[in-house]
Amino acid sequence: MNYQARKQLVYTVKDRCRVCFTCVRECPVKAIRINNGQAEVMNERCIACGNCVKVCSQGAKIYLDGIEEAEELLRSSGPVAACIAPSFPAEFTEITDHTKLVGMIRELGFDYVVEVGFGADMVSIEYNKLFDNPKSPPVISSDCPAIVYYIEHYHPNLVPSLAPVASPMVATTRIIRELYGSETRVIFIGPCIAKKAESTEVDAVLTYAELRKMFSSHKIVPAVGITSDFDPPHAGKGAIYPVSRGMLQTVNNSDDIFKGNIVVAEGRENYKEAIQEFECGSLKHHLELLSCEGCIMGPGMSQPNQKYSRRSQISNYAKKKLGQHDHLEWEKNVRKFSDLDFSEQFYPRDRRLPLPTTKEIDEVLLEMGKTRPEDHLNCGACGYPSCTEHAIAIIEGLAEIEMCLPYTIEKLHLSIKELNLSNEKLANARQALKQSEKLASMGQLSAGIAHELNNPLGVITMYANILLEESDPDDPERKDLELIVEQTNRCKNIVGGLLNFARKNQVKKTETNMETFCQKSLQSVIIMNNISLKFHSEMLDPIAMVDQDQFMQVLTNLEKNAVEAMPGGGTLSILLKDTPEEVLISISDTGLGISPENIEKVFTPFFTTKEVGKGTGLGLPLVFGIVKMHKGKINVESNTEPSKGPVGTCFRLTIPRI
Repeated sequence: MNYQARKQLVYTVKDRCRVCFTCVRECPVKAIRINNGQAEVMNERCIACGNCVKVCSQGAKIYLDGIEEAEELLRSSGPVAACIAPSFPAEFTEITDHTKLVGMIRELGFDYVVEVGFGADMVSIEYNKLFDNPKSPPVISSDCPAIVYYIEHYHPNLVPSLAPVASPMVATTRIIRELYGSETRVIFIGPCIAKKAESTEVDAVLTYAELRKMFSSHKIVPAVGITSDFDPPHAGKGAIYPVSRGMLQTVNNSDDIFKGNIVVAEGRENYKEAIQEFECGSLKHHLELLSCEGCIMGPGMSQPNQKYSRRSQISNYAKKKLGQHDHLEWEKNVRKFSDLDFSEQFYPRDRRLPLPTTKEIDEVLLEMGKTRPEDHLNCGACGYPSCTEHAIAIIEGLAEIEMCLPYTIEKLHLSIKELNLSNEKLANARQALKQSEKLASMGQLSAGIAHELNNPLGVITMYANILLEESDPDDPERKDLELIVEQTNRCKNIVGGLLNFARKNQVKKTETNMETFCQKSLQSVIIMNNISLKFHSEMLDPIAMVDQDQFMQVLTNLEKNAVEAMPGGGTLSILLKDTPEEVLISISDTGLGISPENIEKVFTPFFTTKEVGKGTGLGLPLVFGIVKMHKGKINVESNTEPSKGPVGTCFRLTIPRI
């Protein structure tokens, strides 16, 4: 068996792969590389056991199709023989008479149809020579090519322990060419993928699933067609070879611990464990190893998993066959081919990767967030039995960190959290932009209105005051004049507010002690006796750069609004905090609060919830504009329902320190 000439047997259909890591978990040699979210089969590591093909529910793992090669051989000149594995009764359960199946195979164009069971008989005789020889060291059965590949690649020091005996397929091929001529082409039909690369002595290999496809394409069905028996030589006990412990029964041996000297192990975990114990010397028995749980469970079978039903089919066929068995003819054929060479040679083909250092492994584990022993969940969701083995696979380029489910879930939670934060920031930015656009348009409108009203309003104010000064104190019209002057002054204040709101001048920042500045702002606000004041500072550095005139307007507006929101009394709280880059000011009250439908309108010009004549609706827009000119942010939170927490409103200002 030449590794260099071996074709890739298993592939990934990328658009079907859902990256469930089932194939990684089931691969005994971890020959699956996860690359950019795709599970790729690495031919240089693959032993063609077909586990990934069997377990992939999406059909994303397929094996090399041998139909075209077989069809070409059948079309060519010269005789072509089909040698069919003894596991066929477990596959073609709907065909109760094997002569119908043989007839169907002949209809495909085969000149000979030979059962591999006789080759299994001859191989069993060779094994008996080893098992019965007390001087023979313990050997490992070599009839399963996936086991042979596994030992050659991953336990190359055990290659000398492989039984130097050809597989039943190769033995049957040699018998066919001896009996029917060396020019006879041989196509093996069985349940195994690994057989496709086992030996160059066989011209082509078909699985049972592929044979069914050929029957379908040629419209060959059991109900119509010829019946025919196998061509000689006919099998004896070799018919039970494909079931678990089949070889032992063929050689009339046992794996009973008291009677026998052979240990049987099958399935990906069991045979690996047996090989490890054999290698370290704790197991000193001959080993019969199968990659599958018997050949009846091979990946080339087309039917669903029915292990015991399949075993029963093999048993029934073997009983029937042995009941009709011509022992004399069988012995004659055994003697006839006893001098044929049934030996085989194997070679170490080390494919092991060097183990990474402890430091490299720890670095990957740290990146996966596994810093403590309890972080090693060893859940197997990644396809590897432990977190350490997953880390080793990452270093070897076989796996990705994202395969770790706990790590991915944690990363997903962080991503969702960051996304929510980004969405919140985006919503705030969008709201701020919307507000800024409103303020910009309202500012232009306000400036125009203020400019146009200022001149006639000045004339009205002047003459109203002159008339008031010239009127007699007892004049009944004096009260009317006083009302005109009062309302004219109110109009003047509104116009002044419009001008302040619309002004475009730059801020003039000066170095300011914010603790002292905020305390000073309270002196400009009338605080009633039924309102308590709480001033608290947690600032480490109270110095910041602000336009003192403008920022005083911000603080006094917010403090005045807070006082007016508590007509029945309450608490006005001012809290100062800072970071190295920012100053944070919170001004909160325990007043009536702002209703949810009004909370988004508080910075809209001319919007007010105060009584007519007591508010212009320009205070908070002015505050908003000044904060934005300071490159800062202002947020408001309010609650009007006691059941949802403390009632009241809190304005939070954040401004850059510099």
